[in-house]
Amino acid sequence: MTRRDIITAIPTSFHRDGSLDLDGSRSIFKYVAGSGNEGAFVLGTTGEFPAIDDAEFEALVRAALGELAPVMRTIVHVGQPSAYEAVRRVRIARELGATEFAALTPYYLPSAEDAVYDYFVAVSEAIGDGSLFVYVYPKRSGISVSPALLARLAELPNVIGAKVSELSLDELAAYRAAVPADFVLYTGADRDLVAAGEVGAQGVVSGVSSVLPAPFRALAAAADAGDAGELARAQAAVDDVVTVIGGDMPRMKAAYRKLGVADGVSRMALVEPNEDALVEIDRVLAAYGSVAATAG
Repeated sequence: MTRRDIITAIPTSFHRDGSLDLDGSRSIFKYVAGSGNEGAFVLGTTGEFPAIDDAEFEALVRAALGELAPVMRTIVHVGQPSAYEAVRRVRIARELGATEFAALTPYYLPSAEDAVYDYFVAVSEAIGDGSLFVYVYPKRSGISVSPALLARLAELPNVIGAKVSELSLDELAAYRAAVPADFVLYTGADRDLVAAGEVGAQGVVSGVSSVLPAPFRALAAAADAGDAGELARAQAAVDDVVTVIGGDMPRMKAAYRKLGVADGVSRMALVEPNEDALVEIDRVLAAYGSVAATAG
């Protein structure tokens, strides 16, 4: 059977004055812990990691591991512009008990392939006996990772996979052809859980599933069952919720407010949903349900 992991990318909650809403973030972790998904991706793009300082990072990782690690895999994102900063985050997270990590490539300044490789060598060494995913997101980082470079990185002893965001299925297939068979590829495209599997990916890292996991679980089940009609219906449901919520953190947080999970907003300069968008969020919440977890 094809592997179709659903890894939930989790938003971070902030108060309206911009300060960290740790209680609200903990409530989101509790909610996701009840989703039935295979894992959680903490403090990635959806978690607004560029706006998080080291003390907040420590507090959030401690809360995430406390709520999520007992019931699901918890991947802690540690990527930073420099290896020095990324290694510092690795050390904080390891001290708290994290064992799975992801690191975005260096970002903002241009970086040659050998420099990107050296960055991941430093992060890998700091992780030690843990495991590491290479996070490839050139539209945000400005840094591309060629299939040849990913193959080099796959040779590092604890690099077990990659999360690939906003690249085509053809590009994902090129990565698959370049790396060993047991190297895990996750797409960052929420709607492509099945399509990415057809080119060799093992699952999706999905922010939308942090709000509405049920359609994603139904899609995976329909694909496993091989029922074409049910697969089409399940894919349409996922397409619907992704169209409404998408990779939009303010919309995710609006949904959490409506669900009574957390009352937070985004810290970064993101646009809040308008009234029409809020109506659509209400519609998909009613249509596709939610997990039973509630804010604590």
